[in-house]
Amino acid sequence: MSIASVETARHLEAGGSAPVLLTVEEAAYCLRVGRTTCFALIRSGELESLMVGGLRRVPADAPAAYLARRRAEQRAA
Repeated sequence: MSIASVETARHLEAGGSAPVLLTVEEAAYCLRVGRTTCFALIRSGELESLMVGGLRRVPADAPAAYLARRRAEQRAA
């Protein structure tokens, strides 16, 4: 994880306002998975993302939505 990602996580823990978009590294940190796994989730369409200029960004609510879908799938199984 980059230094900027660590600073964003510290800012959120300190009660700062939440960002609207996350970097892939920040989304991976939220999900407690690696960057490569996070990109795989994005490629498969399981984790929502968008391009802003030439940068890949993940909406801040996308990791929670992904987890909610996974939990619902596991309950149904």
